Amino acid sequence: MILSDARILEEIEKERIVIEPFDRSRLGSNSYDVRLGKYLAVYKDRVLDARKHNQIEEVIIPEEGLVLEPNTLYLGVTEEYTETHDFVPFLEGKSSIGRLGIHIHATAGKGDVGFCNTWTLEITVAMPVRVYAGMPIGQLIYFEVLGDVLNPYNVKDSAKYTNRTLKPVESMMFKNDF
Repeated sequence: MILSDARILEEIEKERIVIEPFDRSRLGSNSYDVRLGKYLAVYKDRVLDARKHNQIEEVIIPEEGLVLEPNTLYLGVTEEYTETHDFVPFLEGKSSIGRLGIHIHATAGKGDVGFCNTWTLEITVAMPVRVYAGMPIGQLIYFEVLGDVLNPYNVKDSAKYTNRTLKPVESMMFKNDF
């Protein structure tokens, strides 16, 4: 079941959902709108290697915005830090973003119970488009979990994205044993 706006507010009061900063005007009927942070990153190499630590370059979105180009993967970040205890958060793009040809994630739309951080976005665009820091970029939807969670993300030994950050985080696939 998806949480309603009233239920999201109840869970924020109980601190089972944390959104910082929280703005009541961004709460939809069953979702919460998140904004694009000012930091982006691009990989330095055009060929990425899943077994190595691929380096990134930081880009700061200027006041006048930044034009994103097709055929480039941009790592973005939400302005909002979130914690989700006892629920599964899903991040989806807003329809207005999709209608501009912006995709905010390739595969990482679902968080885990215990996820506590900003959200790194995997941004690609269908055509050149100018983006701005602070613009609405996605919406969080919360699902109830049936049963006990034995291994929340924030205490899982194999969790790779637990350090609180204001900047996008590159792939840590290289930390996996394969």
